[in-house]
Amino acid sequence: MQQYSQFYIDGQWVDSIESNPFELVNPTTEEVFATVALGSPADVDRAVVAARKAFESFSRTLVNERIELLHTIAAGLEKRGADVHAALTQEMGAPASLKAQIGSSINALKQAAKSAASYEFESRRDRFILRHEAIGVAGLITPWNWPIQLLCNKLASAFAAGCSVVLKPSEYTPVSAIVFTEMLHELGLPAGLFNLVNGDGPGVGNAISSHKGIDVVSFTGSTRAGILVAEAAAASVKRVTQELGGKSANIVLPDADLKAAAEFNVTRGFSNSGQSCHSPTRVLVHESQLEEMEGYLAEAVAQHTAVGDPTDPAITHGPVVNRNQFQMIQRYIQSAIDEGAKLIAGGPGRPEGIDKGFFVQPTVFSQVTPDMTIAREEIFGMVTAVIPYKTVAEAMQIANDTPYGLAAYVFTADDHKAYEIACEMRAGRVFINGAPPSTDVPMGGYKMSGNGREMGEAGMEEYLEVKAILCPSA
Repeated sequence: MQQYSQFYIDGQWVDSIESNPFELVNPTTEEVFATVALGSPADVDRAVVAARKAFESFSRTLVNERIELLHTIAAGLEKRGADVHAALTQEMGAPASLKAQIGSSINALKQAAKSAASYEFESRRDRFILRHEAIGVAGLITPWNWPIQLLCNKLASAFAAGCSVVLKPSEYTPVSAIVFTEMLHELGLPAGLFNLVNGDGPGVGNAISSHKGIDVVSFTGSTRAGILVAEAAAASVKRVTQELGGKSANIVLPDADLKAAAEFNVTRGFSNSGQSCHSPTRVLVHESQLEEMEGYLAEAVAQHTAVGDPTDPAITHGPVVNRNQFQMIQRYIQSAIDEGAKLIAGGPGRPEGIDKGFFVQPTVFSQVTPDMTIAREEIFGMVTAVIPYKTVAEAMQIANDTPYGLAAYVFTADDHKAYEIACEMRAGRVFINGAPPSTDVPMGGYKMSGNGREMGEAGMEEYLEVKAILCPSA
């Protein structure tokens, strides 16, 4: 069994100060395959000291140097992509179909380089100079659902801005981050520019959030954990950016292609076994088309989902990350049954023929009312709620009636109507007629879905401070 007992600090692998091993369980087999050391505040201190030293020089590098570094990392990830994906399969059950996560990670690195190349870091305006300077040391706290993509999103923007980094990946998915760190070491990054400290939220996450030597914290995870990060960071008045929970609605107008909308909702909503905060988990369909949409959704589940061993190339959906997640999803499915929702696909328990592993059936409920638990709370699994509406105005009201605001989706043949609805949605991203995501545009949320943005130029600006230099009149 593999033991990961070291952290990457100041350009070298070092032993953790305290011995606190955490067992890693393969969600496909339910067997322990490795242990990882959980760090302490003392380990974070060491990493911050190294990062602050590296920041002094890295923040003064030319933009072209940082762009070259990002392209070098992208090329390195492309070479080690298979190794990273193998780690993802082992630690979180990512099937072959999720190899796109490696491609999107590479795109994030290249996108940040593009943003840096076109960004005006300094400009002269009448009697003053406006500078955008690297904010300092960035503490990056990444989740288990998209471990490498979100790591690269944050890292790319931080490096593009000129910041050094201290990373804490999820304790459930540290191996992919370790493989990624090995790659960075092989590329010869300056010592202290990137530091990895594994650990849990109370130990390392809190230490990063509250550390006076860290200038910005970028966190992705649950809203509950995001609140704790913000509270810990408040005493040092550091910047906090957060991408948190979501309960996204897909508004399907009567003139839309219902079959296309159903197929999209299944393929997008159940991607990564439904473990995505952007998933369209609420489908809003006109009451006169409810039965028709039910048929299309059931058909899409049958045709586009194959749950099983993620090492099998024919499998599209692997297990969820751990036992707690599996059990929580089962409770939500049962709550929908108890509250009177109509089950049209899937249901409780594992798929037929699977008796081990944290596998969930792709599940769709119809005749869901907006007050039902599965219509209100983020489930983070393959569970979709179909909600009927009478008017488009009612559909928009239902869609916005949530504490979250990460994403929204619209299907309609009327481009102008789609634009009007998109403008009314209280969400950071709105996708029309199945438009694909892009690393070129900002990602983030309204309301309790977070603060700040990732990706695009706006993502890089989270790691920049604005300085005005005022000059005497000529």
